[in-house]
Amino acid sequence: MMLQNGDIFPSLTFARAGGGEIHLPGDLAGRFGVILFHRGSWCPYCNAQLAEFARAADTFAEEGIRVVSVSVDDREKSEALADKHKLGFPVGYGADVRAVSAATGAFVNEDPQCLQATGFVINPEGRIVTAVYSTRAIGRLMPTDVLNFVRHLKSLANN
Repeated sequence: MMLQNGDIFPSLTFARAGGGEIHLPGDLAGRFGVILFHRGSWCPYCNAQLAEFARAADTFAEEGIRVVSVSVDDREKSEALADKHKLGFPVGYGADVRAVSAATGAFVNEDPQCLQATGFVINPEGRIVTAVYSTRAIGRLMPTDVLNFVRHLKSLANN
């Protein structure tokens, strides 16, 4: 079952590269947030997406938007990915494919087993304002689209 706009993002916890845990949506509470489920460090499309979000980090910080990314990769691969692209946002690892799919509606790739690219933008209350579900490698949230969308939502709230 896919999540819909207005739904509260489900409570999920993941191990965090570098130590600790990521608690969703709690770690993003009070600000707009971006939750990216990526296929893994082996995926060139995911690498490009995450590198773009890393390059947009200063603008996202200015706008008060937090980002997290999660995959089925192990700790070593996730930490190497974070180092390679200088990801300043939390990177979760070891996601249970079936559990995340059941909770979020993310599509599953069977071989290799991973989550297909799935992205959510949530508002400061943890409600989904947009979701992007991909069935294969392409079709995903990108930073410019997220920034423009959040700016638009903020302008509507100020009117």
